[in-house]
Amino acid sequence: MARPLLLDLALTHILGRKRQTIVSVLGVALGVGFFIAMAALMQGFQGYFIETVINASPHITVRDQFREPAVQPVAMAFEGGAVLLHGLKPREEVRGIRKAGTMVSDLSDWPGLSVAPSLDGPVILRYGSTDRSVVAIGIDPEREVHVTQLEDDMIQGSLTDLSSTATGIVMGLGLANKLGAKLGDSLNAISPAGVILRVKIVGLFRTGVSSLDEGQAYILLKKAQILQSRANVINQLRIRLTEVDAAREVAARIEALYGYRSESWQEANEGVFGVFKIQNSIMYSTVGAIMVVAAFGIYNIISTVVYEKSRDIAILKSIGLTERDIRRTFLMQGLMIGMIGAVLGWMIGLGLTALLSTIRFDVGNAVRNDRFFLAWSLTHYWIGALFSLSASVVAAWIPARRAAGANPVDIIRGAA
Repeated sequence: MARPLLLDLALTHILGRKRQTIVSVLGVALGVGFFIAMAALMQGFQGYFIETVINASPHITVRDQFREPAVQPVAMAFEGGAVLLHGLKPREEVRGIRKAGTMVSDLSDWPGLSVAPSLDGPVILRYGSTDRSVVAIGIDPEREVHVTQLEDDMIQGSLTDLSSTATGIVMGLGLANKLGAKLGDSLNAISPAGVILRVKIVGLFRTGVSSLDEGQAYILLKKAQILQSRANVINQLRIRLTEVDAAREVAARIEALYGYRSESWQEANEGVFGVFKIQNSIMYSTVGAIMVVAAFGIYNIISTVVYEKSRDIAILKSIGLTERDIRRTFLMQGLMIGMIGAVLGWMIGLGLTALLSTIRFDVGNAVRNDRFFLAWSLTHYWIGALFSLSASVVAAWIPARRAAGANPVDIIRGAA
């Protein structure tokens, strides 16, 4: 049967129940529109977070730790476990990465990899009567510029100033504000060992991650070793890759080769990525629920048409339309509603996303943007359309199948 005839029949049936059709189209359109806006908002923030993590932190961090605890001498002496001992003091491992210089030299030869040694430890920063507990990271500024974007995050001063100032310190703007200090001020750094070092603020940075901006400070590596009373000790290797997504595999290779715990940026943020997965599941579930409600509306319209037009269906079949033609006619009705709803949904989604992009709010120093982070992607629109068409076809299939299977003789007899 010619498709224009089937299309004409489908349009006639839809336009015959305008109010119900409009309600169903709006249901589909709202589902698609809200999905596009929600996806833009959620994936925009997720993308911002991942980009910030990648830029603000090393891609891989090698620590002076092991994934498995060291076997104690008593366990090696009594391997069979025949003796039970109480009150033994476990052997304490000497912390620090052994032969760190050799590791740095070897890893520097790996293609697409930059490495910088560091020593971090807790310190108290005291400015006047204000104390703040932070992590002081001892770095080599010349190497650090190759493993993080700290230099790009500087808003006052630079890492060059840190190199040229023996007692210099670089801290986050959020930390400086909490201390009430500013560029050029001097303060005391106090380590757990009781060592006090007088330092001068030579730079302020802002990464957009409050835990870094308020909880970290950078000093020269040699000064960190003095402050922590750990001469010539390195407890971290900070690594940056040209291939960011390969961090997990490269970290596994480094750990297998040297034994020290090597943590990729993906592993360090697994908890956050788990939250992202939950957010995405909630988003798809919400849109799915809206689509189910819209699908019931489509099902109701087409089922009513099948019931009311049963005599017309019998006549059409008696003059030559096949079951396949009848099925196509009613599936076309569902597809039309789905397609119109998808197009309207695209416009609603575009409007909502544009509206969200104009909203401004004050977040202080937490992030560097005062607007929502939005991801503008055509993929969101195609996924929304797929939701729409899938729901419409499924909703139309059952009544379409029932209409196609109707016996015209029985229908005409019943009508008579």
